[in-house]
Amino acid sequence: MIDKIKKELIIYTALLTGLILLMHPDLLSEPTVRLGLMQEMGNYIHPLLYTFFVYLVLYFFRAVFGFVMKFFKKDEK
Repeated sequence: MIDKIKKELIIYTALLTGLILLMHPDLLSEPTVRLGLMQEMGNYIHPLLYTFFVYLVLYFFRAVFGFVMKFFKKDEK
């Protein structure tokens, strides 16, 4: 159970990092300016919410793919 939680946290963190860099490429060149804007606007929670919704969609697709693959998996006896 702990391994599954670790795996999902790694996926979520990688997704968060990827989405942050995709939406805000200036974060790499001028991180202090971007963090200052974030602090000024007070919008701390929106990256976590956006990532959570994208994660839910990906989790749904992973679950459907895993369910479909069970039908094509050979029975091992």
